[in-house]
Amino acid sequence: MPGGYPGYMIFEDLQTTPTASELLDTAFSRAARAGRAKHGVEAQQSMLQTASNVLSDNLEYVVRDWPDFETLDPFYYELADALVGVDELRQHLSEVSWAGRKTHELGREYIGRLPKGDADAAKKIRQQAFARMGSVMNEVAADLEAIGEARNTLSKLPDIDPEVPTIAVAGYPNVGKTAFVNSVTRAHNETAAYPFTTTGINVGHVERDHLTYQIVDTPGLLDRPENERNEIESQATSALAHVADLVLYFYDPSETCGYPLEDQQALQAEIEATVDAPMIVVCSKADLSEAIEADHYLTIPSETAGEAVGETPMEVLEAAIERLDVDIELPFER
Repeated sequence: MPGGYPGYMIFEDLQTTPTASELLDTAFSRAARAGRAKHGVEAQQSMLQTASNVLSDNLEYVVRDWPDFETLDPFYYELADALVGVDELRQHLSEVSWAGRKTHELGREYIGRLPKGDADAAKKIRQQAFARMGSVMNEVAADLEAIGEARNTLSKLPDIDPEVPTIAVAGYPNVGKTAFVNSVTRAHNETAAYPFTTTGINVGHVERDHLTYQIVDTPGLLDRPENERNEIESQATSALAHVADLVLYFYDPSETCGYPLEDQQALQAEIEATVDAPMIVVCSKADLSEAIEADHYLTIPSETAGEAVGETPMEVLEAAIERLDVDIELPFER
């Protein structure tokens, strides 16, 4: 998989974005405390310096907290672009960065204007500076709000590591995908609803020969044709195309899933054209029908009332891992 930003929990670790009013309240209240500790012109200078530092430091931190989108793995870049629009978010961050520089400059500018020995005149200059800082913050209030909303949305993205070998499970609903993932991953799987799906993505993990594999079932994305997905879902599907190293495509030739075999075949062709990864075809519910040419035939007992036929889910998983053929170098190997 392509390299990317170090660590895959990149958006979950983003700090909550403060609002403009919250930053102003904090800056001015700290400035007031700083001013009470001094007298005369020195008090006004301390208030100016404190307010300027609080605003500029916090605004710059908001910007620095975000990763460089140019270094993101394509998986996360496309998901972020689908959900919040990367170009729009960059513009908001640019405006906030400007505000950080501007509040710093205002502090220096107005501190330089303070007269010596005239506390009343110094107070008026400090008040003018505070008014201008307030105006700057009002200019970026909407930007901070948009950044906060983007952070809240992206923090819900799936815990999928683009660096880990990944098996994507595809096929129409009710063909046995989720039962397969639950069966082979046992207690190591988790399900959560993400912003681009109406149902939960099922992410499982298995370990073989000191290497962890991800198994991802994506209801709402790889279980229906492109023309039935909305724009965000389509882009999320494109993102998954970057992270999938192999696709397990599940068929239910008995059609008890509720979808004709022809539709299932059309979806397979569509996914093959979208995802640049090898595909293994699995005939699920083989106790009911084997009327499809597949690489593997299996029955998941909890899914049907029939006798188990063909391979077990674990045997199919082992075949998928063997097909991936991931080479790893252990620390003691040379």
